[in-house]
Amino acid sequence: MTDSALVIVDMLYDFIDGSLACLNSKNAVKETVAFIDKVTAGQEGDDSEILDTYPILFVCDHHPADHCSFVSEGGTWPSHCVTGTHGGAVHEMLHPYMNEELTFYKGCRKDEEQYSGFDGVNKAGQSLGEVLELLDIKEVNVCGIATEYCVKATCTDLLKAGFKVRLLSKALGYVDEAGHLAALDELGKAGVSIL
Repeated sequence: MTDSALVIVDMLYDFIDGSLACLNSKNAVKETVAFIDKVTAGQEGDDSEILDTYPILFVCDHHPADHCSFVSEGGTWPSHCVTGTHGGAVHEMLHPYMNEELTFYKGCRKDEEQYSGFDGVNKAGQSLGEVLELLDIKEVNVCGIATEYCVKATCTDLLKAGFKVRLLSKALGYVDEAGHLAALDELGKAGVSIL
């Protein structure tokens, strides 16, 4: 298990029950916790020791209030995941698994839209790809919100970087079901294992 990791994309309140609430998102959180429990079953110790043996990395939208993607600024989306708001926070069920070094923030500059987790950096300025390589990860399990956008972009970049990618299909939220299924099909054809 040491060469495997979990990447959780945008399991933030605005995508779960807020301004951009997505379908299946509450269930996706529960499925993610169930997956973590299954993968770490039998491991003794507290949550921080579990993270030592199975890295769990978080990707988080982290927008300024005047981000270019917002409708109010001429963009496509309602205001969401603004830095310092409840909507921009990771769901509380996932808090025990968070580690600041393994949390990557994207969309932080007001004039740049970023969908892929590879665009995010942690507080030390390291990218998701850099940290996965430092951890000597070969296989990445991915879950999150939304399938059609940030999850798809992150999976695509993981493949390009040479990682084996497994997508946890029950642990995904999505904008609409047709788009979700089309994204799964596209990712499957590109080489992602859809579980």
